[in-house]
Amino acid sequence: MSVATLQRVYGVMRKEFRQMRRDKRSMGLLLFVPALMLVIFGYAITFDVKHVKVIVLDRDKSATSREFADGLFHSEYFDLAGTIERESEADWWLDAGRARAVLIIPPDFGRSIQDRRSVAVQVLVDGSNSNAANVTIGYLNAKVREYNLAQAQLTATAQGIRLPPLPIAVEPRIWYNPELRSSQFLVPGLIGYMLMLVGTVATALSVVREKERGTMEQIIVSPVRSGEFIIGKTLPYLILCLLTSTLIIVSAMLLFDLPLRGSVVWLFVTTVIFLLGSLALGLWVSTVADTQQVALIIAMLITMLPAIIFSGMIFPIASMPKVLQWITYIVPPRHDIVIMRSIILKGTGPEAWTPELLYLVAFALVMLVIASVRMRKKRSAA
Repeated sequence: MSVATLQRVYGVMRKEFRQMRRDKRSMGLLLFVPALMLVIFGYAITFDVKHVKVIVLDRDKSATSREFADGLFHSEYFDLAGTIERESEADWWLDAGRARAVLIIPPDFGRSIQDRRSVAVQVLVDGSNSNAANVTIGYLNAKVREYNLAQAQLTATAQGIRLPPLPIAVEPRIWYNPELRSSQFLVPGLIGYMLMLVGTVATALSVVREKERGTMEQIIVSPVRSGEFIIGKTLPYLILCLLTSTLIIVSAMLLFDLPLRGSVVWLFVTTVIFLLGSLALGLWVSTVADTQQVALIIAMLITMLPAIIFSGMIFPIASMPKVLQWITYIVPPRHDIVIMRSIILKGTGPEAWTPELLYLVAFALVMLVIASVRMRKKRSAA
């Protein structure tokens, strides 16, 4: 790269930094809005199902039935929302959303337990939220198993019998996220999603702003080449987005106790590569749109929807139809999220995510070439 080329690139960068310094509002939005979005999304989006409100219909009203019902609410998973006297009242509680489940204890519950007979307990579960319903049923089954084991132990003790150990005992050891907090799973995905959005929107609006102000014609007739113009436009926003990513990651570590078990160097390198692809995508958008409003709409459409739906940030890719699973491979946030989770949560090196890294490199190079070619055609047409 010659000295003249470096001087022209530096000139474009200096002009862009000057413009960013003048437009303090936009720079503030690019720096702090992603951190604000992280806080909102990180606390608002959760897969944890706790404090499920349960209504109890105790038709037995014995000490045994009360003991069984009270045992459900000695944890953070179930809250007693109230009691009812008739099953017809359950419809109102479920319809109004005042409860997610109704526990119905039959009249002969206490006697059946004392006589060591099997008894069926009915549970009505609100299935409008299928995920919450499945988790609620799982919690209830676990509580019932605990109660059954306790009753079996009492019976054996009363009869002077020592129960043999269970044939199989599960001793789970959860790696990477021992507390199974959904924020640990979601936040690395949110980081990639927001960087994709911010990088694409920033460069798209930057170039389109030149068109609206009439300064693009001056750039076209200047000695600055298309590649030099793209580099000069990209580097300032790359630096700004790196500051944004640092702010986001630090905020996530402070607010959500997000660990950083991997290499900071690899996190920086992969973030730079991902941002280069996002910024180049924004440059391509700027060659298609002629106004900032159109550029903003296009940038949000090609970043927000794919990043949310096809990246695996929220919806499991393995559960999608095969056709949609193939589509996810062309979505950059899918690969960045794999890398983010691997570095931040697992502490792995590039040997664990080499294919994802190669895709991000290829995407960044292809988008930079496409943006440069489109810019060159625009200059030729002018």
